[in-house]
Amino acid sequence: MMPSTHDWINNPLGVVEGMFAASQNNPNSGWEAKVVEFFKGHLKEKDSHPWVPSLNDVPLHYLKPNSLVKFRCLIQDMFDPEFYLGVYEAVDPATKAKVLRCGKYKDVTECGVDFDSRNTSTAERQTFYCVPIPGESPWVKESYAGTGQARVVPSTSYAPTRQKRSYEEDDDDDDMDTQPQKQREPHTGPQSPTEQHGNGDCKRRETEAPSSQTASASHLDLNFPLPGEKGPSCLVKVYADWDGFKLNDTLEVFGILSVSPALSALADEKDASSSFLDPAQSMETAEEQRVHSPPASLVPRLHLLYAKPLPHNNPLLPSAALEDNSAFLSSTMSEMAAVRAELLTYFTHILLGDALAAEYLILHLISNVYTRRDVLPLGKFTLNLSGCPTVSSYTERFFQIIQQLVPSAYYLCMSLQNMNQMRFVPKKDYVANRLVSGALQLARNTSLFLDETQLEQGQLDTAGVRNVTALGNLISWQKVDYDFNYHQMEFPCNINVLIASEGRSLLPSDCQIHLQSQVAPPHMEEYLSSIHMQPQASQLNKFRMYVSVARLLDYSISDEVTKSVEDDFVDMRKDDPQSVTAEDLHRMLVVARLQSLSLGQTSLCRDSWLRAKHIEMLRRSRMEQHKCLNGNEP
Repeated sequence: MMPSTHDWINNPLGVVEGMFAASQNNPNSGWEAKVVEFFKGHLKEKDSHPWVPSLNDVPLHYLKPNSLVKFRCLIQDMFDPEFYLGVYEAVDPATKAKVLRCGKYKDVTECGVDFDSRNTSTAERQTFYCVPIPGESPWVKESYAGTGQARVVPSTSYAPTRQKRSYEEDDDDDDMDTQPQKQREPHTGPQSPTEQHGNGDCKRRETEAPSSQTASASHLDLNFPLPGEKGPSCLVKVYADWDGFKLNDTLEVFGILSVSPALSALADEKDASSSFLDPAQSMETAEEQRVHSPPASLVPRLHLLYAKPLPHNNPLLPSAALEDNSAFLSSTMSEMAAVRAELLTYFTHILLGDALAAEYLILHLISNVYTRRDVLPLGKFTLNLSGCPTVSSYTERFFQIIQQLVPSAYYLCMSLQNMNQMRFVPKKDYVANRLVSGALQLARNTSLFLDETQLEQGQLDTAGVRNVTALGNLISWQKVDYDFNYHQMEFPCNINVLIASEGRSLLPSDCQIHLQSQVAPPHMEEYLSSIHMQPQASQLNKFRMYVSVARLLDYSISDEVTKSVEDDFVDMRKDDPQSVTAEDLHRMLVVARLQSLSLGQTSLCRDSWLRAKHIEMLRRSRMEQHKCLNGNEP
């Protein structure tokens, strides 16, 4: 068992400084690469991850400054590169001798820096503004928080008597999510000379943080893409290979936590030494400085040592789940057909006894953009479920059921007010030099539930029309055009969109199915009040693993089956060329692909193709029937 007092977790800067000191005798030691390899190696060891405290689960005031922490996040914005003192010469207070210090993985330097020394060198780092994964489901947060083994205690003189709690619980305190920590806790000032900079007086007053900044911090917009989100945002400082990161990437980052109170004071200083540390500072507007240098007690800094890309954020899947020949993958795939049958029964109950709609719902939930051909995203399967009841908050309950199964989901009520007033598309704010987030800045494989049953009669204004257009582009092209004022910039995405509507949706979709309720109207209210009953936890976990694994599986079609499908298509068109279009064939191939994956099969077989043809025939026949009964509906 790994002890929680490991030096590399509690005092990572000690490891860094030790390697830096050892490198002074050997200039070609490559100490910076060795630091990264050291931490990467330790983090790849079995069972080491749970011992690193997580910013997602543990309130900031429980974390030790300058310790190793992790953060599960989305890159919401990328700031301009900044300069810092990579190596500098300082006077040792004890011996008065000049010593070389390393400035890497720190925000502020020690006292007594000799700026005229020829040994002083600046270096460059990139800053990413990171937020928790938007719309992450409560069960995911609880599961990740429950696996942590880190022993955490309050990190400052403020010592509450309560136990470790998650951000979700902490935000229940009235003052917690509106007041920055510095208003709740007494200032103790910098703890050591390393938290100072410049060669001025090392003693600072406890009340140094200006009251105006303290007041504005409580109203600081943390730029979460979705309204009502909780949890920390974080400035992640990246020292190498930053070109390998993209906006909207989901990562688990491991780095050194920096929450020095001196940072708040530094943001306010305009003396020569701080200008030297950041040549661009004098060119920043007040608005830009407020956004780029928020109080560290509200937006901590994390100096990146290792970043692990997250292909998914399902805590039930082991990290090596999808490696070839993994025991987990083979046992999961062998059970997929059985789990699918159970899920089909469950969804049939949720969808008022409609087994065909339940089948399409499974296919929708496991769909995934697996590649792009020119501008066309392949694999997407937006489902329009029309005929949804408008009584008893059916659509809200339906969304809650989906949220219980997928790692990230968002319910968007398409009321006129929301469509006209919400910001869907991220927009560049040139005054503050940041990307202001929007509701469509989501992580890959987020389930976006559009509730069109809430759309009342009325007029969409200009913003509303823009928002509807943005949703249409997301569905058709799996892209969002971010607003950069003078131009738009395309950002590809991979979002599962489900549209619940009464009649046919005003938005495009890949597939529409009209819900055919098997429940008699007099019993509808009673039936709907029972659908929120959840399966047992073990059953739910099986469903959660099933959906995530099916989304991630590879898939192929052999030449032999391709030839058979082509022959079938020719036969179908023989009698009536208009009966099956190229678009119908494309949809059947998507349905066949998802049908195979839903059974744990990674290549198309004849049976799955025939099944796909059959359910598509049933769906189209139902849609024709519904059109005849409702001649006025498009």
